[in-house]
Amino acid sequence: MKRIIGFLIVLTLVWACSSDSDSEVTEVVNPVDEVSFERSAMLINWADNIIIPSYEAFSSDLEILVSSFNTFKEDASEVNLVELRSSWVNAYISYQNVAMYEIGPAETVGFQLNMNIYPTNTDNIDEFITTDTYDLSLSSNRSSKGFPALDYLLNGLGEDDAAILAFYNGDDKDTLFTFTEDVLLDMKTLTGTVLTGWKDGYRDTFVANDGASSTASVDRMVNDYIFYFEKYLRAGKMGIPLGVFSGSTLAQNVEGYFDATISNDLFLEGLNAVQDFFNGKHFNSGTEGESLASYLDALNTVKDGEDLSSLINAQFNTARVMVQDLAAFREEIENNSTPTAMFLAYDEVQKAVPMLKVDMVSAMSISIDFVDADGD
Repeated sequence: MKRIIGFLIVLTLVWACSSDSDSEVTEVVNPVDEVSFERSAMLINWADNIIIPSYEAFSSDLEILVSSFNTFKEDASEVNLVELRSSWVNAYISYQNVAMYEIGPAETVGFQLNMNIYPTNTDNIDEFITTDTYDLSLSSNRSSKGFPALDYLLNGLGEDDAAILAFYNGDDKDTLFTFTEDVLLDMKTLTGTVLTGWKDGYRDTFVANDGASSTASVDRMVNDYIFYFEKYLRAGKMGIPLGVFSGSTLAQNVEGYFDATISNDLFLEGLNAVQDFFNGKHFNSGTEGESLASYLDALNTVKDGEDLSSLINAQFNTARVMVQDLAAFREEIENNSTPTAMFLAYDEVQKAVPMLKVDMVSAMSISIDFVDADGD
């Protein structure tokens, strides 16, 4: 019986080649090492040192944003508008550190869908303010709230600060302030629900579900992680505005469109969060714990003669450098008929996808549970 079980363990670690990568396939030099890696330790590190602290920090930054809005509501001056925008940017950047954790409480409330659907529906927002009639809990209004709606409300109502302030001091100021306040309250409520959910039970459920099956926490988190990188970071923040999937550029689909300067910062913060999670790096700390990288190392996973974990980190770093050298995404797209530099940066981001989605999951015997329909 022991020989049969041992044989089955080895079989479960057989990997497959994918057409996504032209390079030498991944090797698992010693698959028996898989049993020596404790997934529970990785789950504890994820929950206690990365996910919950990230939500706590974001919740705090959101409180600061609400406080800045209250100050602006009392005195709609240019100074207070500038301060409100600054708090919005800080909270938006902070949000990038929790966006990938669409599991448990976040999945239940549809956190990503309610916080950051862009481009925002400005026609709906204008109508809501004019009629003072809306229901932000409706799924049909997800593109009319969250951070992108605030982008429009703080940066897009007029061509300059004077024009924007004219709205907040004009005939519709009461409904405008009320709608903006409701958007913030919705965001605060959703964040509180998710953070409380993690602290009041889901953390223990998440850590206890440490098996190796499609419904276990590691398998589900890895799928959510890859889905976020591929669909939200790579495609949503870069590929779709570039026109990779449509054949023509769509500058209006840039994240933070009305601000026009922060899209790169939002992308880079998201990329940093992805890489830090891969390495098990504690939030806002240099300490690292058990992680996807250490899991691959325990499996002795090698690709083209190099450790796969090192190759993935190197690709993240290459992509980061390419994006750092770009102008703001909206500027790159609007000022260049063919935004070649941004396309080249996108290609470097894309190169990480097969490493994660094929090589990494094959080594870990994790199946992808979402459908890839964008032709990459």
